[in-house]
Amino acid sequence: MLKNVIELKNINKIYGTTVKTQVLHDVNLNIEEGSFTSIIGQSGSGKSTLLNIVGTLDKPTSGEVYINGKRTDQMKKDELADLRNRTMGFIFQFHYLLPEFTALENVLIPYQIQGEKITPEILKRAHELMDLVGLQAVKNNMANAMSGGQQQRTAIARALMNQPKIILADEPTGNLDSDTTESVYDLMRDINKKLGTTFIIITHDRRIAERADRIVEIKDGRIALNIPFQRMTS
Repeated sequence: MLKNVIELKNINKIYGTTVKTQVLHDVNLNIEEGSFTSIIGQSGSGKSTLLNIVGTLDKPTSGEVYINGKRTDQMKKDELADLRNRTMGFIFQFHYLLPEFTALENVLIPYQIQGEKITPEILKRAHELMDLVGLQAVKNNMANAMSGGQQQRTAIARALMNQPKIILADEPTGNLDSDTTESVYDLMRDINKKLGTTFIIITHDRRIAERADRIVEIKDGRIALNIPFQRMTS
């Protein structure tokens, strides 16, 4: 039986003090190691808040969050930053690449954030990641001289730089055309299978959502649907 890399227990999130808005209501969710989960829901349903809590970018008002068996909702800021940098990779709708750097230099940034020196071994890993995402030929291009699909592939390689166990993606194909969406989705699926990386993806694209191992639908801050799919076997 696969172990859970993420466990959410009775998560509530309330914003505001005078006027209180409850965004999440008693959410319980477990994510298995190596799984590929899509989270769907209308705008304002609470799915991005949920992803931010999983990613330790936000804390619940009440409830417990466990990442790899460690409780994170009570950790201090520096502990959380260290956990994030070593355990998680993030992919957003807007790739947030630095335009004054090349694609390869952008991929190296998560490693440099740790204050570590770029060794030949680390540089080799960055080159391998560029190869994995199909961008070896354009690795020295400036980030703003690449197509939208290439920029998003660079963002995926950057998210993988520190060999995270978990990738959290918020509308990663939201700005891409349908063909590029397909190829970026296929790439993430490929990485999930090859490296065993756990993926949690927020998407509005139902076709993409339905190709995950599992769909979780958030409605008005509650889990309305939680459907596991059998992995297809050839």
